[in-house]
Amino acid sequence: MDSAGWHAQHRARKDDARWNQPQRGPDGRFQPVEQVYPMHEPFVGGFSPAATPPTNYQGGPPPFPPSPHPSPGPPPPIPPKDGLYQHNGAPKFKPQYEESTLSYPESTNSAGSYLYPTQQLAHMTPVERSQNLRIARMHPYLQFMAGPLLRYDTVGPDGVWRGAAMIVTADAGSIYDPYPTLTYVYDSNVPPNQHKRSPSRSTNSRGHSFELPPHPADPYASMFQAANNTVPAISPNATYRNVPGEELWVYAGNGGTFTFWRFMIEIPLAASEMRVDYCINNGQYLTFHVPGRNHNMRWAAFSCNGFSAGVNPDDFRGPGYATGYDPVWTDLLHKHTEQPFHALVGGGDQLYCDAIVREPEMQAWVTCTKAEKKRNFPLSEEMRFAIDRFYFNHYCQVFRSGAFARANSSIPMLNMLDDHDPDDLMRSPVFNTIGSRGYFFFLLFQCFINPEKDGLDGQRHPFKSIVFGGPGPYIPFPSHSFLSYLGPHSAILLLDCRAERKKDQVCSDQQYKAVLNRIYQLPKTIEHLVLLTGIPIAYPRMVFLETALESKMNPLTALGRNGSLGLSGFVNKFNADAELLDDLNDHWTAKSHKKERNWLIEQLQAYARSTQTRVSLLGGDVHCAAVGVLKTLVKGKNKQDVPPAMDYRYMVNVVSSAIVNTPPPNGVLTMVGALATKTHRTLHHMDTDESMIPVFNTDTNGSQPKNKYIMGRRNWCSVSWDPMSGDLIFDIRVEKEKGCGETIGYAVRAPAPRWVIT
Repeated sequence: MDSAGWHAQHRARKDDARWNQPQRGPDGRFQPVEQVYPMHEPFVGGFSPAATPPTNYQGGPPPFPPSPHPSPGPPPPIPPKDGLYQHNGAPKFKPQYEESTLSYPESTNSAGSYLYPTQQLAHMTPVERSQNLRIARMHPYLQFMAGPLLRYDTVGPDGVWRGAAMIVTADAGSIYDPYPTLTYVYDSNVPPNQHKRSPSRSTNSRGHSFELPPHPADPYASMFQAANNTVPAISPNATYRNVPGEELWVYAGNGGTFTFWRFMIEIPLAASEMRVDYCINNGQYLTFHVPGRNHNMRWAAFSCNGFSAGVNPDDFRGPGYATGYDPVWTDLLHKHTEQPFHALVGGGDQLYCDAIVREPEMQAWVTCTKAEKKRNFPLSEEMRFAIDRFYFNHYCQVFRSGAFARANSSIPMLNMLDDHDPDDLMRSPVFNTIGSRGYFFFLLFQCFINPEKDGLDGQRHPFKSIVFGGPGPYIPFPSHSFLSYLGPHSAILLLDCRAERKKDQVCSDQQYKAVLNRIYQLPKTIEHLVLLTGIPIAYPRMVFLETALESKMNPLTALGRNGSLGLSGFVNKFNADAELLDDLNDHWTAKSHKKERNWLIEQLQAYARSTQTRVSLLGGDVHCAAVGVLKTLVKGKNKQDVPPAMDYRYMVNVVSSAIVNTPPPNGVLTMVGALATKTHRTLHHMDTDESMIPVFNTDTNGSQPKNKYIMGRRNWCSVSWDPMSGDLIFDIRVEKEKGCGETIGYAVRAPAPRWVIT
């Protein structure tokens, strides 16, 4: 659905030529397309100065010299085992961000131009420079490949917040005696914003506004103590917890072995919101926030965190940004500094893995043109090795890079899976392995779960939000759905729509039975249930296009298979079907899923009516913003809608996509917008009407939009509970201008339930 430019297509052809002629290295193995190396210790959290200029940097030479891939180097000596902690278990650490009485120069000179940090340091004394550049070192030393990452699980009836942190380390350069230790500290008597100034944005000469204050995940924030003032909550009443890491999994690949360490976190919620500071092995401190015990969470949702093939990321990079990936993420982080989010919900495509077809070991299979031969292509050990190598390298690279890394180390994640798998190929040895290992790495990197270690018993599982379904038809795991607490009045269900997926099935009866049983057990105080599915449930359907693309007589597909007229990108590399057809078949409104969709809506209506709970739907995938709605169908000439608060059938379907990827071409947006006003009778037998809400009455620049139902700009969604009305507010944050790093909000409310249970 992307419109690639000529230069992008030319670059793709050159890449194809390189991938089709793979070269072996001195060790006899193929050279991987993507290879990651250990990070410099000061840049744990994903922020190497070479990759991240200051947020108000406006061009010219980079403010920091580029650094090559770090070499492991000798580790520091092992400190005494009794030198890390005091007798009461509290760490003997010196706060990384110390209070200071030093006077610091302004960040601009008299002419108003930006002073690089090194220029500011030049005005200080040697003692001041060393104090500002001193960075907390880990003891014992660890070589990070990725992390730390945070995951939110749920809050139990006991009021205890449960989650986890995870790191990935290189064994050759790390010291594991003792095992890595996570220290976290919180104080219910210290307001979370006591040491934080109000963030402010500055506007450059082009009118683009994107400045962020220093963030605790940025090691060079210590240069600006007066501006940052983020000090760990050390006080006589502070609570310290030291959690030894548990070995979750070991990857054996190029360069040795690498260990995944998981740290389980439990925090009793207090009366008010708390800031939690944490570090690994006494190293750099990072921060996240937990809500008050009787407060509903603020959370952010996103999807499609990557660019499709043929898209030039630099086209989306505004002034001051290192890449086109960062602008909208920077906006999310700015909102986080204004009012912290308690959870970061990934609605699918947290990273794009299509590049696995570039791996040299996969080329014989990728370039195979005969469908039958491709389905039966044997899986070699080299291919199996390359699949794991790709997932490991690619995950490490994405989850430790740029503003996304800053977000997932400071906002606990809740993630679900979304991908596009042609049904016929999932039975083939190669594609089945790609799908199975992809699901394993999703659980590992995004959910901190190893099924072989954690088991499949929901009662004994370390994560209490998990809901197991039936076995996957193509993968060796059952479905993993998650039901998490978002506060005393709201909860979220992340429905696994992939593990059990077939062309004629999204979820099995076993999974539906399990999740319905769990939601009926939610506390009576819950008034809002958000159902997260990777693909929207209420969204314009394109049945005529689906039928045309399925036809063997479709001329576009035929030309694409032959590579004629530059239409080779119209078909996918796996089974030569239309690429857009794969997207359409995924939709709940596709012919093969419509019956299941209608049944699910009916079950949700029954749940809403009997428990007086407002059900709202959230989805992504389609690379644009929109809001669908289901409501009671009113018949008759003088019909008047049932007030939303009194209508148990009223469900908004918020569509937020994409935070990074390019919007669909204008032609597709126009077509979807035209279909948004079409009357759908699919649910009329259930007395249910389906339509779209015209949310976008003005464009981001204040002008009249061409389409009030669909917004083709990058976006994410902020969600909060309104204490005055009890409504749940979905604020769709739409990028104001491509690459500028600033968004405009379009809010839609899910009203608190006010109908009477009969």
